[in-house]
Amino acid sequence: MPTTDTLHARLASIGQDHLLRFAGTLKPAARAALLAQIESLPLAQVPDLVERYVRHSPEFPVPDRLGPAPYFPVDSASPRRPWDHLEARARGEELLGAGKVACFTVAGGQGTRLGFEGPKGCFPAGAVTGKPLFAIFAEGVQAAERRSRRTVPWYIMTSPLNHEATKAFFAANHYFGLDPAQVMMFPQGVMPSFEMGTGRMLLAAPGEVATNPDGHGGSISALAVSGALDDMHARGIEHISYFQVDNPLVRVIDPVFIGLHASGAGTSAEMSSKMIAKTGPGEKVGVFCISDARIMVIEYSDLPRHLAEERWEDGALKFIAGSPAIHLISVRFAAKLAGDPAFALPFHRAEKKVPYIDDHGRLVEPAKPNAVKLERFVFDAIPLCRGSIVLETRREDEFGPIKNATGVDSAESCRAMQTARAARWLEAAGVRVPRRADGTPDCTLEISPLTATSPEELDQARLPRAIEPGAKLAL
Repeated sequence: MPTTDTLHARLASIGQDHLLRFAGTLKPAARAALLAQIESLPLAQVPDLVERYVRHSPEFPVPDRLGPAPYFPVDSASPRRPWDHLEARARGEELLGAGKVACFTVAGGQGTRLGFEGPKGCFPAGAVTGKPLFAIFAEGVQAAERRSRRTVPWYIMTSPLNHEATKAFFAANHYFGLDPAQVMMFPQGVMPSFEMGTGRMLLAAPGEVATNPDGHGGSISALAVSGALDDMHARGIEHISYFQVDNPLVRVIDPVFIGLHASGAGTSAEMSSKMIAKTGPGEKVGVFCISDARIMVIEYSDLPRHLAEERWEDGALKFIAGSPAIHLISVRFAAKLAGDPAFALPFHRAEKKVPYIDDHGRLVEPAKPNAVKLERFVFDAIPLCRGSIVLETRREDEFGPIKNATGVDSAESCRAMQTARAARWLEAAGVRVPRRADGTPDCTLEISPLTATSPEELDQARLPRAIEPGAKLAL
């Protein structure tokens, strides 16, 4: 632990010694905590970060000759780009059976926007049962283990704010039937919040630096710092199934996707992605594009309007491949991203309102943005890949995020999607599902991943012949 004088000298050399302005007024434990927090920050990088991202606002220009990214269509028999579904599945199941695949959930969010106290992964998401998101994912892990007869390790990136609450939730729920030894949790990193104009790091309290999570792109460095990558190497893991905590429809382990990624249409990919067809030119999702033979994600706000609206002769959008943030990442590539400066992901700047302690020790609640927050995006790793593939998935089958309290991407819309998906699967198995005049199911349905993760896995002998109107049924 550095002394106050030693750290003061370091901070003074980078113009940040104001962080210790109130250190002498703190009790020993609080002062020690402040020194430890400051020491944990990337102090050597601060001058460069301030110059590049605070005093200036770097642009991320859209590359020249930008085209829509090629992708494998959800229908493997499509004449546009046929591919061998059975071969991909067999390769994926082979890797699962060899214990080469792990799950990785980015779960740093809180349920504040949902009116829910606690980690978002604890939010009740099951359409009928109200199972929390974490329970649904745990069932997906167990389903994969039953098929492969191998343990599937599960890594969960929390945040400093919800880490202890997440650990306590898993313990209280007995890890949802999983072996605690296969579940590893660790908090993501943080970045200091910088005052606009001056570049000074802000204080959230006299003994605390104002910080913000370093973004989902920080998940890669968190894997390394936490020891998760070392744990993966020790277990023989080669591929990481990455998904975010707010999407209960996601297939946490998809053998077809794994197999296609591992074969990479002839060469093993380093990072691969699923895509969903955009609902229209203005949908607020990142878009898969290609430039100079490199696949990349362009944020919806950065894609020029004339490209976003461009269409093929049949009227379909050209730039149609939206990102649902579902990826496969090779462990070797993740280690390279975390350890090789040449592969370091760039920071993105956001201007936000951040409460802070002024030079007189008073708390200031700003009325307008006063600070710069820096974060990294995981999709910025894609153009750094030696190989990358994109696989289409049906939105209605695998993308029903819970982000908002009401309306689009809410718990209500997600329950409707769970029901609609279950209804399609059951009807394909010969079950009669009641429907309203508008075609929507007149019931509420939920299918656990332990029952099926695709319609082909449904056991018809265990299904009802028909569902009553208004029924609530969990299978």
